[in-house]
Amino acid sequence: MNLRILRAAQRDLVEGYWFYEKQKHGLGGHFLNSLYSDIEALLTTAGAHVICFNRYYRLLSRRFPFAIYYRLEQQIVFIYAILDCRRSPAWIRDKLKG
Repeated sequence: MNLRILRAAQRDLVEGYWFYEKQKHGLGGHFLNSLYSDIEALLTTAGAHVICFNRYYRLLSRRFPFAIYYRLEQQIVFIYAILDCRRSPAWIRDKLKG
């Protein structure tokens, strides 16, 4: 199994980093470490999560209120978005459409 973090998801990680880093110095790094750990777990758990918005699996982060939206295609996990769960469902749906 391979992982590919698409550019939009990479941008989501950077935005999340800066959000938490502004809250407290060093928290952004903890955020990234935590999310990368969750992403790495997909190597063994991909496909075992709930399907949202009719096409994406959703993995909830263990430590932060974020969800990782991905698709599984031919033994490759494509990560499309990493979004804050505190946003409205309509905002999340629109973000995943784009």
